[in-house]
Amino acid sequence: MTVGAGLNTTRPFQFGRLPAGADLDALVAVTFGDLTSQFMNMPRGSSFVEYDAFRSGYEALRMATGGFAAFDADTCWAALVDDARAFLALRAILGVTPPEWGDLTRERTGATIPNGSARTYDGAAKKDPGYFARCTPLVASRVRAMLDAACDVLLGGVEEVPEGAVNRLDKFDTRQGVPSISYAAENHVPYAVLLYERFLGRPFAGHRDAVSESVGDVMESAIEALLRQHRIPFRKTGRAERVPGFEQAPDFFVPDEISPRVVIEAKITGDDGTARDKVSRILRLGQMRDSAAQEGRRPWQLVACIDGRGFGVRKQDMRDLLTVTRGKVFTLNTLEGLVPFTDLAVFVPPAV
Repeated sequence: MTVGAGLNTTRPFQFGRLPAGADLDALVAVTFGDLTSQFMNMPRGSSFVEYDAFRSGYEALRMATGGFAAFDADTCWAALVDDARAFLALRAILGVTPPEWGDLTRERTGATIPNGSARTYDGAAKKDPGYFARCTPLVASRVRAMLDAACDVLLGGVEEVPEGAVNRLDKFDTRQGVPSISYAAENHVPYAVLLYERFLGRPFAGHRDAVSESVGDVMESAIEALLRQHRIPFRKTGRAERVPGFEQAPDFFVPDEISPRVVIEAKITGDDGTARDKVSRILRLGQMRDSAAQEGRRPWQLVACIDGRGFGVRKQDMRDLLTVTRGKVFTLNTLEGLVPFTDLAVFVPPAV
């Protein structure tokens, strides 16, 4: 989504203050129209694995096992030493998460693999193809136990399943165990492509879960870029940071939290419950701003930068948001107006 799609229609933030008797429903409709479904775009993060990288790990596993014919812990370990991303390909064949693989290992071998350790090995394999070639003896022993468990499961194929249940190995490529894997790899489908899609999970769900904490960073990064572009002093708070005088720290203070003139809250979400939580936070900030004015302290300008369809579910929430921010609500489509239509403009130094 390109930031700023043109401001051909009057938006609430373009008023100095919302006019008395403003048609809030009309302003809500305009703002709703600017919201976009940001779930189609996700942060890449540092752990995203491109298909070529995944394919390299798959090929290391395929070659080390002789086309999956010699499928045991030793051949799999050789693949991991050659290319750590073979760990990802093997996990995709199993169709499990790293902690689930750890649980499977405990059940099959008795070895304990802490959930955090299983995630660490998976994350390291994504970033460093040589990780297992130089890992510690403890990591090597744990991972070999995981390989023992994986091979034991895959060699057996689908076991007897209680009525009303389905086994997670009851997949095209694992139903009959290793022969199914060999068949898929040699005769029927572009197997690496299938495994890569499974690795991503419900197209990209695995990656989406991995970067869920960073989705809001798309908006925050865009705001930060604008502030830097205009040479505006600001303080960006960290996640869960405590700031004296604030029950919950907003995302940005301009120029700082000691004497704020502009406070910015930013959020992208497709979930209406999360959107409502963010609206509640912004309303509370509005109360704090008004209290400051009543006590004779300089109040700050409250600005909301939001996007995602989660904010387009409840009209009353948007009415409240427009009212408490006095119209200063921006989306990624209208973020170009953030500086000229807020008090941020007074912090832009003159051109030299």
